Amino acid sequence: MLALNEALDAGYTILQKGESAEAAVLAAVVNLENNILFNAGRGSVFTARGGHEMDAAIMCGHNLAAGAVAGVYYVRNPALLAAEVMNHSEHLMLTGEGALEFALTRGLAIESPGYFYAGFRHEQWKALRDTQQYALDHNVQVAETLMKDKKFGTVGAVACDVHGNLAAATSTGGMTNKRYNRIGDSPIIGAGTYANNRTCAVSCTGHGEIFMKAVAAYDVSCLIEYKGYSLQQAADEVVMKKLVSLKGEGGLVAVDNQGNIAMPFNSAGMYRASAHSFGHRMAAIYRVF
Repeated sequence: MLALNEALDAGYTILQKGESAEAAVLAAVVNLENNILFNAGRGSVFTARGGHEMDAAIMCGHNLAAGAVAGVYYVRNPALLAAEVMNHSEHLMLTGEGALEFALTRGLAIESPGYFYAGFRHEQWKALRDTQQYALDHNVQVAETLMKDKKFGTVGAVACDVHGNLAAATSTGGMTNKRYNRIGDSPIIGAGTYANNRTCAVSCTGHGEIFMKAVAAYDVSCLIEYKGYSLQQAADEVVMKKLVSLKGEGGLVAVDNQGNIAMPFNSAGMYRASAHSFGHRMAAIYRVF
């Protein structure tokens, strides 16, 4: 829980200074990318080829600006690269070799493959590498057997700043033993990441293929905008009903333009934390009744 609270502090301190929601979500996600325990950045899981392919996205609610990268390697902080795409290119998404080339032109930190090596991730991969199987961190078998006490998956953050602007950022190493340059929902705007000042900011984690089918992040926003749902009602409708009906496992974190927070999940647990200017602060793994 210490690592989770450190990331929360990194983002919330930005907001306390009156800085932007964009800066806050980046600070929180970069902190998590730098922590080897989390499946993003330094602690990314291994692909079937024994390497790392990372995805990330960021979106700002005040102007719907967004940036995303997919299948990137060697880049220390994919979330920072996604922000560079948003702020310093005419594109929204870059992938693979092109994303790396852009990272070099923007002067972002590049690391050798050894930087991304985590022993427990390697053991997790070894258990699957000779099979056609893949694994999500949310899967109970993975969480309890392969990863034991290291049950950390896709990372993400949402924020509402003092000006009422919203932002969301998401970063992941994807699925253990993934093949064929597979890309999940995290870098897909509207599926794994979305922000709109009129409604909410959302960052998702879970079985990406199902979240893409459900257009999960945008669906939360749509329920608020078109049906008048509260944030909690909309988030629960998507996570606890729509995704469940599609056999999709995972959850999301979300904040609306009034500062309300929702963090539902339909998996065994989801590491999550929040802080509010009203003084409320929480961090949890499993359900809180």
